[in-house]
Amino acid sequence: MRHGPLDAEGRASGHDAFLEMDLLRLTTAGSVDDGKSTLIGRLLYDTKSIFEDQLAAIEESSRRRGESLNLALLTDGLRAEREQNITIDVAYRYFATPKRKFIVADTPGHLQYTRNMVTGASTAELAIVLVDARKGVLTQSKRHGFIASLLGISHVVVAVNKMDAVGYSRDVYECIAQEYREFAEKLDLPDLTFIPVSALVGDNVAHHGGNMPWYDGATLLHHLESVNLGADRNLVDFRFPVQYVIRPHQDYRGFAGRVASGTIRAGEDVVALPSGVASRVKSVDTFGGPLQEAAAGDSVVITLEDEIDVSRGDMIVRRNNVPGVSHRIDAMLCWLSETPMDLARQYVIQHTTRSAPASVSRILYRVDVDTLHREPAPRFGLNDIGRVEITSAAPLFFDRYQGNRGTGSFILIDPATNATVGAGMIRGVPTAFEEIVPLIGVEASVSPNVVWEPWNVSREERETRNGHKAAVVWLTGLSGSGKSTIARELERRLHAMRVQTMLLDGDQLRHGLNGDLGFSDADRTENIRRAGEVARLFFEHGNIVLCTFVSPFAADRARIRSALPEGRYFEVYVHAPLTVLRRRDPKGLYARAERGELAQLSGISAPYEPPAEPDVMLDTAALSLDATVDVVMERLRAAGLLAP
Repeated sequence: MRHGPLDAEGRASGHDAFLEMDLLRLTTAGSVDDGKSTLIGRLLYDTKSIFEDQLAAIEESSRRRGESLNLALLTDGLRAEREQNITIDVAYRYFATPKRKFIVADTPGHLQYTRNMVTGASTAELAIVLVDARKGVLTQSKRHGFIASLLGISHVVVAVNKMDAVGYSRDVYECIAQEYREFAEKLDLPDLTFIPVSALVGDNVAHHGGNMPWYDGATLLHHLESVNLGADRNLVDFRFPVQYVIRPHQDYRGFAGRVASGTIRAGEDVVALPSGVASRVKSVDTFGGPLQEAAAGDSVVITLEDEIDVSRGDMIVRRNNVPGVSHRIDAMLCWLSETPMDLARQYVIQHTTRSAPASVSRILYRVDVDTLHREPAPRFGLNDIGRVEITSAAPLFFDRYQGNRGTGSFILIDPATNATVGAGMIRGVPTAFEEIVPLIGVEASVSPNVVWEPWNVSREERETRNGHKAAVVWLTGLSGSGKSTIARELERRLHAMRVQTMLLDGDQLRHGLNGDLGFSDADRTENIRRAGEVARLFFEHGNIVLCTFVSPFAADRARIRSALPEGRYFEVYVHAPLTVLRRRDPKGLYARAERGELAQLSGISAPYEPPAEPDVMLDTAALSLDATVDVVMERLRAAGLLAP
């Protein structure tokens, strides 16, 4: 924390007071030639944030072009921009007033440069959407409002510019404001403000001027100085993505990074992800010395009291406040590449300091920006925006974007070109397809002419006759872990006890019922959905159903659990170290994967989400076959499923 000199009233003064001033990051957006660069130039000019040599240079440039003072030249930095009088790149400018400091991003208005607007707005806390009073509300004006809403920008100012070109007409301004207000009702924009301005003349930018006496609201600059930013910053959820491990000597091991959100002090209990190992913060260090407390935005080095394994891409969080952890995320995605999205292609996801191979496993819908309607789409093209599911090879540690922009955002990178092809905002973990289809107008898969028929002989009647209760025992784990071997021996023991059983093996179903499915994420989910439905049918027939499937996704297994009565589904996590699995390799899958012959192997080149809290956990590297079966049998007896 900074502790500079104080004035007579206890406030920081001089250089320290300047450093402690609020910083507002804002972005400007709009359609082509709406006057964004001129507006920023006017703000710089009226706040006296221009050096004399800069002012002289634009005066000379304006004179050569036969123009009056062209303030847009202050931000149009590229030669192509100056020649075409348009903005192409994102130009960042800094200015300050006695009340606040500002960093402003001047973003392009052309449709093909919408991706640049996403870049400029990604860190903004306030957006200025310019509307040309002569043209009214255009598609780009709506698009930028939608992107501002999508990016979680709470404060949006619609600046109706070029009021001088329409005679400062109040009717024109109010008509535009009403049209945009009706559009914005469909968006999540908690603070929407309208201001009529003339960037060229300067009316209502920093000063009111005398041309619009009918407007009695704040000037743009006054609004920027006074907007409340405190509620927009997450100071509760401590998230520290590790960027680098610092080990200058044997007695010091620190984890360097930038606090993404929240605060942290020495002595607080934390946990490292993905290992889940707990420790306590020993110190919070900076180049200038230790801090009592670090907050969001601070770059620090954290040391822990215990020697635990933490590396780049891991995350340190409070012990009782952890983010979501999953290989799959549900997100809104802006496609930024001229090359269309390819669902069969692998990209790289960059999320905080963690990067991993990833793919777009499903498109749920695309948004029509004009109407905000959701529509089906086979792929995304340049500037398309919609909702997708993304699967990564490594687990991500995330929060919902609306609650934490630091851990709720990500980008997709083309590994061949290293170009950023997409920017996304995380909504959470994927939702069941049955909950998604109503959003895009797709009918449910069940025919409306099909009526559910109740069971002829109830499960309870069958259980009474069998002398035991029915259940589903779901064995999940990587290839070679021993799922099938355990299930076969378990079935033999149960059969010897005259227990009604059914063994559903993943390979057997792949040769019949699921023979039409491949190994994409969508096909894996459908494979488990079908297997779960079959298991439920045998369960209702009074059987103890033994299921052996890799079933890599936790959501798919949870869906099966939710379809069965409480206490009748047992998730058995069968595992062993990867070195052991490679050595066993009963189907030769690991060897094929190492030779590059197998592209989608769970746990190697495709994700596997181990159960967080399985009903039974079996380490087949430490236990014999008989011992593992004994553990499962004891669990079934303890649950009262078998006769004593």
